[in-house]
Amino acid sequence: MFDLSDWSPDPYILVLTGVGVLIALVAWLPLALKRLPLSLPIVCIAIGAAVFLIPQVSGEPLPLAYPEVTERFTELVVIIALMGAGLKLDRVFNWRRWGVTWRLLAITMPLSIAAITILGAWGLGLPWVIALLLGASLAPTDPVLASDVQVGPPKTGEEDEVRFGLTSEAGLNDGLAFPFVNLAIALGLYAANGEPWLGQWIAHGVLWEIGAGVAGGWLVGRLFGWLTFRVPAETRLAKTGDGLIALAATFVSYGVTELFECYGFLAVFITALTLRQAHREHDFHREMHDFAEQIERLMMMVVLVLFGGALVSGLLAPLRLVDIAAAIVILLIIRPLAGLVGLAGFKAAWGEKLTLAFFGIRGVGSFYYLAYGLNHMPAEGGERLWAIVGLVVLLSVLLHGLTVTPVMRQLDRSQGRDPDAEGIPLSGGRGAASSETTS
Repeated sequence: MFDLSDWSPDPYILVLTGVGVLIALVAWLPLALKRLPLSLPIVCIAIGAAVFLIPQVSGEPLPLAYPEVTERFTELVVIIALMGAGLKLDRVFNWRRWGVTWRLLAITMPLSIAAITILGAWGLGLPWVIALLLGASLAPTDPVLASDVQVGPPKTGEEDEVRFGLTSEAGLNDGLAFPFVNLAIALGLYAANGEPWLGQWIAHGVLWEIGAGVAGGWLVGRLFGWLTFRVPAETRLAKTGDGLIALAATFVSYGVTELFECYGFLAVFITALTLRQAHREHDFHREMHDFAEQIERLMMMVVLVLFGGALVSGLLAPLRLVDIAAAIVILLIIRPLAGLVGLAGFKAAWGEKLTLAFFGIRGVGSFYYLAYGLNHMPAEGGERLWAIVGLVVLLSVLLHGLTVTPVMRQLDRSQGRDPDAEGIPLSGGRGAASSETTS
């Protein structure tokens, strides 16, 4: 007879079983949660908290205990999410048609960074350099956790102005937030050892890294577009039907541009957009997108399970009451107000503007920026910074996760689309008459 008292399972077998369960959940949970006011990230965090509360599970997955692993793993998740986001977009790149994107990038994000920096310095008592790092970490909309408010897969027609704006913003603002992270690092190094910073930051941290990142991403996208769709039929990569090409383009784009000290996040998204334009109507874009999305979801679940474990291991212990109030202000006041300011004068229905302003989801990208900043500059109080960022992400996951399904379904109905019909409109057209542009 099997004696439970003598049972000592092999940790490898337990890990293998857990990974299998996780993969099954990756495939099944999005379907199960589709019509519920509940999101996949909420479930993942709950699973992580439950697992790490089990007495037999040892270890505390706190980010400061594994700073290099935290930085690299979150970095990997973000770049894969950026490739998937870029491949989704059906809209041809055009300065006018992308008007909502430029507003969110050029107005909303800098305002958010400035407001969070001031809040951190005056409200939380943080040094200005640390407050700037906090602002740069919490301002960008996350490309990983924002999938519920993003456009649908390529060529599905699920691309209204709200979904397009949030997808394109999440794709580009991760790269454009980096200059502010680097500014905080430069100021921190200047305070520590007097290193000159202004000229170096403008010339290298802004002009070179953004310009070369865009150029490098475009060149890699052109190369992969030619290899995938334009070479002789017998050897073009599209013939393989293998979505691994998306992963290859992601790593090559990020790796090559980072070798030249450019913004790899920005390069990956530009590569995805360029690759998407190479042969816009080809079905292979769907295969590449679906593969990237599957890898992204699996890695996202791992990050959030570990995040849940960190929460029950004391991640939020350094929080003060003022920190909790600040986190609420960031989510409910700073982002929505900055979003509405950025969208002032934009030709869209008031409900669309509110949705765009409200769903500035914070997530894995914030983890990466904070880990990167703390790993590259002298800083005290890292535990408190991680607690603040962790709380903002947790509240964002809960707030946005519980509201995204009813809000987006109501938005679809208001624009004449049936939310249960995979993008099929209830009435004529796609219901985007209130949008400033169409795809």
